[in-house]
Amino acid sequence: MRQPVEGDGGTDMGEYTEIRYEVTGPIATVTLHRPERLNAFTTTMAHELVDAFDAADADDEVRVVIVTGQGRGFCAGADLGGGADTFDAGDGRSRRAAHGEIDGVPRDGGGTVSLRIASCRKPVIGAINGPAVGVGVTMTLPMDIRIAAEEARFGFVFARRGIVPEAASTWFLPRIVGMSQAMEWVATGRVFDAEEARAGGLVSRVVPGDRLLATATELAAEIADNTSAVSVAVARQLLWGMLGSATPWDAHRADSRAMYELGRGADAAEGVAAFLEKRPARFPGRAGADFPAGVPRWPLPPDDATGPGTRNGP
Repeated sequence: MRQPVEGDGGTDMGEYTEIRYEVTGPIATVTLHRPERLNAFTTTMAHELVDAFDAADADDEVRVVIVTGQGRGFCAGADLGGGADTFDAGDGRSRRAAHGEIDGVPRDGGGTVSLRIASCRKPVIGAINGPAVGVGVTMTLPMDIRIAAEEARFGFVFARRGIVPEAASTWFLPRIVGMSQAMEWVATGRVFDAEEARAGGLVSRVVPGDRLLATATELAAEIADNTSAVSVAVARQLLWGMLGSATPWDAHRADSRAMYELGRGADAAEGVAAFLEKRPARFPGRAGADFPAGVPRWPLPPDDATGPGTRNGP
């Protein structure tokens, strides 16, 4: 993990080459930073994003993570500098070394990022400032809230490149927008604008470009200033984890355990006391140190997976 470097207005992580990571108060901002290539995705970017989310989870002062892009693009998708062989893994050795393995084949790099975002204990806001195409859009799906600038464009263009949606997006996308809308965007592979993304449920709102980061930051501050870090972390795990559950009894089991454990904690006592005393709450709990052991980890990696975020890798 990179070491923090103190700078004006916040703390940023040194040594990254394709992203920027800055912490200001309770908000960590991750900026994709290859503006000359519209922030096209590479193996280096994948590793740095995983590392940045490790840093955010390890820092209990961080309450919310914002992800955005530098320049006029969010992420133009995979860097196609390799030409026609861009997606050819060959014998798989180099990609196994870079990303690990699952089911006997190399893991896709976008999946290592999306699953690391999914497992984050802090809420993640995607501030999509420009084109988000291919992995540039699929990596945003496990982000909890997506806000788009008016000039943002989106495209699940995989079928137009002779490949399939990756980054675990076939799990996330239909759960977010429904099967009909997901299949329309995937089957056509067309690029669409921010208003269509909002109408289809891919983003929650569309704002002027010059208000995008301010809007994301205001929302992040509302979360950080008013809520228990532990409550939000547990709720995030439960909401996402129950999307794949077969019965509401699974939710009842999990939230009964969470209510039992959190109800005995200092944050619950403080929340009630602050309400009764008509004052702002000062929650002492920390999302990392005080996360209850009884809440199941989500997503739980399978035994045959290696690489980032697994039992068999870093």
